[in-house]
Amino acid sequence: MKVAIYGQYYQNSTEPIIKDIFVFFNTNNTEMVIEENFLKMLYEKKLITKEYQTFSIETGLDSTYEMLISIGGDGTLLRAATFVRNSGVPILGINAGRLGFLASVSKENISSFLQFVTDKKYTFSQRTLLSIDCEPRNEAIDAMNFAMNEVTVSRKDTTSMITVDTYLNDEFLNSYWADGLIISTPTGSTGYSLSCGGPILTPTVESLIITAIAPHNLTTRPLVIADNTEIKLKVSGRESHYLVSLDSRITSVKNESVITIKKTDFKINMVEIPGETFLKTLRKKLLWGEDKRN
Repeated sequence: MKVAIYGQYYQNSTEPIIKDIFVFFNTNNTEMVIEENFLKMLYEKKLITKEYQTFSIETGLDSTYEMLISIGGDGTLLRAATFVRNSGVPILGINAGRLGFLASVSKENISSFLQFVTDKKYTFSQRTLLSIDCEPRNEAIDAMNFAMNEVTVSRKDTTSMITVDTYLNDEFLNSYWADGLIISTPTGSTGYSLSCGGPILTPTVESLIITAIAPHNLTTRPLVIADNTEIKLKVSGRESHYLVSLDSRITSVKNESVITIKKTDFKINMVEIPGETFLKTLRKKLLWGEDKRN
């Protein structure tokens, strides 16, 4: 079996996980290919000395890999998706952070979770992605044009709000006067959109969420739409540019540019280990049922 390894290093939280993973896979004769920057860090920290093959953002991954294992939090897993792209290689997230909805496998008992991997006792949860077109063209967007959580437009270099003219399948919806607008996938519904008052969607729902960021009009509410909807945004404001983000990747775009958002023609496969389901993660992370009055 051949697996890709990518992660972040935090001495107190990820170091024990990294050691457990390498011990387990080396014991089980699993071929490990390490992301090149992550491998450099492991050598610097003297966590490993053995030589390994590497992969990078330029090379990406192909179908010869059984899966990619992401070590860190949700942000790490979103970056891991940029290596997978449309290859179909599934991602298993091992959570070393505090609040993780994507990296759902806990750091306790790593070996027992990885045994499910080697025994192929796991399932996939397919996650919808978003892509955007920008007119005029934007090189930063074109270079890595997909988001697993959300696409966001927001104000730049100003405290003034922006106006986001929004169209669904070329029909006018609304002019949002706000700090920004979030277009979220079901996966991203537990991220930025949730913190701005958006609803939680289960990962396989075929829907998207439009959530305003601090809207001026208090009657503005999040809107759930079908995921085959084409969304067009035209932003105007006092400054000459505004920000567009695809997950954690941010670029500056000129005012009056037209952003077209739609779902991609491929999905990301998330590995689900028995017992570590989305619903269990919701209960655990949001402390549902922990209220002593229940």
